[in-house]
Amino acid sequence: MSKLTADLQANLLLFIEETQMNNLVWGLKNEAEGWLACDSSEFEESEVMPFWSNKADAEQHNLEEWADFEVSEIPLDVFVEDWLITLSEDGVLVGVNWNAQLEGKEIEPSSLAKMYLK
Repeated sequence: MSKLTADLQANLLLFIEETQMNNLVWGLKNEAEGWLACDSSEFEESEVMPFWSNKADAEQHNLEEWADFEVSEIPLDVFVEDWLITLSEDGVLVGVNWNAQLEGKEIEPSSLAKMYLK
């Protein structure tokens, strides 16, 4: 059962907590397109790449238009030290722990990286 709720700030904090505990981040990728990125619902002309703190929550989104993607893991150190830097350079936001309604925080990669330093 998912721990994600309508409280997007709580879902963000859960993302930090669970990824630090498991040392893994989960996303969706496929052969043709690579890692899933979509248009931001909060910021015009911005892309957002969604990630989850556990495999089960990522799998809930692996259907309908995203059914051809696979749930894949990224080691936390690689995510923080490589991915967040590259996403920041590319101007791509990070979507964390989107719930079943596809609601979740869309955050600057540098802001997310700073949350791991606390």
